[in-house]
Amino acid sequence: MRLALLTDLHANREAFEACLAHAAGQDADQYAFTGDLVGYGADPGWVVDTVMQHVARGAIVVQGNHDYSATREARPQMHPEAREAIEWTRSQLNSEQASFLAELPLTQERGNMLFVHASAADPIKWEYITTLEDAERSLRATRSKLVFCGHVHTPALYRRADDGKMGSHVPRPGSKVLIKPQHQHLVIPGSVGQPRDGNCSACYALYDDASRELTYHRIVYDHGAAARRVIASGLPIVFAMRLIEGL
Repeated sequence: MRLALLTDLHANREAFEACLAHAAGQDADQYAFTGDLVGYGADPGWVVDTVMQHVARGAIVVQGNHDYSATREARPQMHPEAREAIEWTRSQLNSEQASFLAELPLTQERGNMLFVHASAADPIKWEYITTLEDAERSLRATRSKLVFCGHVHTPALYRRADDGKMGSHVPRPGSKVLIKPQHQHLVIPGSVGQPRDGNCSACYALYDDASRELTYHRIVYDHGAAARRVIASGLPIVFAMRLIEGL
């Protein structure tokens, strides 16, 4: 199996199309979407429909905090601009798309793999994993050897060795990382639709379970077109600038 790992699509059609095309060229035969299909971007309906088509063919998908908020009352702590984007997103979704988002599970398991948007320790709290301590808490919450998640818009990889020691690895685009079966790994591919590490190229990763190799990819796409669509839709301009600046 060659599993394409895509997360934080954020209604960015241009980035999503580019990542799907690249994954197809890498002979991906399974897909997993670890949340935040919507929010910030200008094409929530198209993105949700495309994910639904993949799910009908066996893809894995879990709910992210923006998917959750798009079908429920907005959380009071949500930033005003994010709240504005969520309210706009609701107005763009039809009943089938909204139901799909509302009914997504917080986690899914496949063999020794766990899929979750944020921390496996308490998925509904939407905790960010940015430190070794965060990653360890998430890994200790599951017996799965591989945890694939999102929420953090920067690529990252953490390892919990069989003796309990934690480590991290800085992913380099195109480089293969050997996943050793005796360790636990927590994989954050980075965001398809809104990268925030100063690089505006879209992120996704590919895991080959036969060779046990994990490869992170950065995909150049027309982020200018995506930004212009955000502005044309009437969404806050800050979301267009994030696509241009990669922040």
